[in-house]
Amino acid sequence: MEDLTFRCIRCGQEYPLGTRGWRCECGGLFELATAASRPREPFSEEKVIADDRTLWRYRAALRLPEDTPKITLGEGWTPLVDEVIYGLPVRLKLEFLMPTGSFKDRGAAVLVSFLKHLGVEEVVEDSSGNAAASLAAYCARAGIRARIFVPGYASPGKLEQIRAYGAELVPVAGSRADAARAAEEAARAGSYYASHYWNPFVLEGLKTVAYELAEQLGWRAPDNLVFPSGQGTFLLGAYHGFRELLEAKLVEKLPRLFAVQAEACAPIALAFQQELEEPAEIEPKETIAEGVRIARPVHGAQVLAAIRETGGEALTVSEEEIKQAHDELARRGLLIEPTSAVAVAGLRRLIEQGLVKPVELTIVPLTGSGLKALGGKR
Repeated sequence: MEDLTFRCIRCGQEYPLGTRGWRCECGGLFELATAASRPREPFSEEKVIADDRTLWRYRAALRLPEDTPKITLGEGWTPLVDEVIYGLPVRLKLEFLMPTGSFKDRGAAVLVSFLKHLGVEEVVEDSSGNAAASLAAYCARAGIRARIFVPGYASPGKLEQIRAYGAELVPVAGSRADAARAAEEAARAGSYYASHYWNPFVLEGLKTVAYELAEQLGWRAPDNLVFPSGQGTFLLGAYHGFRELLEAKLVEKLPRLFAVQAEACAPIALAFQQELEEPAEIEPKETIAEGVRIARPVHGAQVLAAIRETGGEALTVSEEEIKQAHDELARRGLLIEPTSAVAVAGLRRLIEQGLVKPVELTIVPLTGSGLKALGGKR
């Protein structure tokens, strides 16, 4: 795919893949684009690499330069577990069983593989924990130096995990936004900004959850997918994946997408309720679900559009509801971090509102391991 480029979703300007910019000059997001003269071939069941039990079994669906190496730690192909929660039959996708304990490994594996192809030697990133831990692990695997800028409220366990992979940890006093500004300054000084929300190769990796689910379900789409949402990239990645599968006629519909946020920080849910096209302007408050404490989600407009297109909903849950959902799953043998419990807590609201029904197939990805949060505040 030598004709693959970055293209601004706002103004349409294109950039070569080797650019060190992480967004368009107009401030717009990058997406991956191929030349009109070389349309992509639709994916098919025959293109699945059957003996590869990782997300790379869908290599043919990944838009990467042809000679991109595969940097892998065995990520993907996570199990589905049947459960009944609040009286609703659901299937839980155990994303916390990824190599670094979170779904972020899907995006990091594809992004770092691309960076290795580019010959990048050092990256910077800002994260409250999971994305940074994942990037640090895959950079260690690829032999790429990593500097991670983290806000002061990040979980101690996640910080130790980042250090263990050999990344340089740079604490930043203040908010997540302050950490992001520090990372951007470091990128302007010469490092590659391997952002898990700006770089489109991350979404390319995250979309593989749709391919996995479709295959695990016998090449069909679920009726409902319920996500905890901060930046909303996992939901958006699933949307892209299922849209590709629909266009390839491998599924017959798109699942309804539901974004659940903590009441303390809910710019997407508030925007949905107020019928806005962009995330609402908010001041974030404290929440035990630190992974969704994102006041200004970069992909917010795209997430809102995907929710509305699929007939889904964006809603909020309280701190007490998050704690209850966390403890309920732990007593069933599923130790997840509070951020993951946000989606489970949202199920009760969805059931009460009649938005999900027992006759439907509802799937909830459990996004992060509770082992990362042990010893932290709950």
